[in-house]
Amino acid sequence: MPDSSIEKINCLIIGSGPAGYTAAIYASRANLKPVLYTGKEPGGQLTITNDVENYPGYPQGVMGPQMMEDFKNQAIRFGTDIRYEMITKVDFSSTPHKIWSETGHEIHANTVIIATGASAKWLGLESEQKLMNKGVSACAVCDGFFFRGQEVAIVGAGDTAAEEATYLAKLCKKVHLLVRRDEMRASKIMQERVFKTENLQVYWNTETIEILGEEGVEGAKIKNVLTGEISVLPVTGFFVAIGHKPNTELFEGQITLEENKYIKAVPGRSFTNVEGVFVCGDAQDHIYRQAVTAAGTGCMAALDAERYLSERNIV
Repeated sequence: MPDSSIEKINCLIIGSGPAGYTAAIYASRANLKPVLYTGKEPGGQLTITNDVENYPGYPQGVMGPQMMEDFKNQAIRFGTDIRYEMITKVDFSSTPHKIWSETGHEIHANTVIIATGASAKWLGLESEQKLMNKGVSACAVCDGFFFRGQEVAIVGAGDTAAEEATYLAKLCKKVHLLVRRDEMRASKIMQERVFKTENLQVYWNTETIEILGEEGVEGAKIKNVLTGEISVLPVTGFFVAIGHKPNTELFEGQITLEENKYIKAVPGRSFTNVEGVFVCGDAQDHIYRQAVTAAGTGCMAALDAERYLSERNIV
């Protein structure tokens, strides 16, 4: 006899944030009756972001948590079943796909949309966490606008750090790029751009000891690891660009991942290498990492899931 405790659904969305909630809105409107598991951080990275000024439709800007509340409520309006739990196990070896929640609940889903996102890597300083969104940021493109005409520091040595440092230099009076070794990992062309930018100063063999300030960033205490010299930079903004970690551990061995652990998608589509499993948002995007692009791919994943089901006469 079939196990009556197993829940059978057409569309399961794993993860919230702009990608997951947008996928839910489209899937709900297509009558796929999606079930969305938010994960441990409902709303994703935007829930720890204060002012969002670059998302269309909010001419006065919006607080990140409020924006995600708006997304969630729109998904609920069209009938999305939102569950504040984590998915802890998946089995994509057969169809329908098998998924288990943290409470042990088993789901068999005809389609799965992965929207688990990525998390910024941090230095691990207590002052860094204290001043998060009070001058400390992991996204120069998102937050650089707020520091026009000011001095800022940025930590990192790769292409992202180089790109964000030169971006900040267009807005800020001076940019201090802190590199922990005696060389950068960035490509030669990106390094050349850094070195040619007049208001951008590179500090080699430098680590951050503390970010100063109470209600906002008032400086950065740095140390030269070779000489032991300690100094304070007079910055009002502090950016961390040491990479992101995709939240894809759950899917290792189940679908194809890139070398950097991002989920490999068919270019221009949301398809993974497993039929009926789609991916959207920062779990597959290590280039743009913006709310608006995540939302766009969430739309794509839902449309692809709808077509997949329709072609098989499941919906």
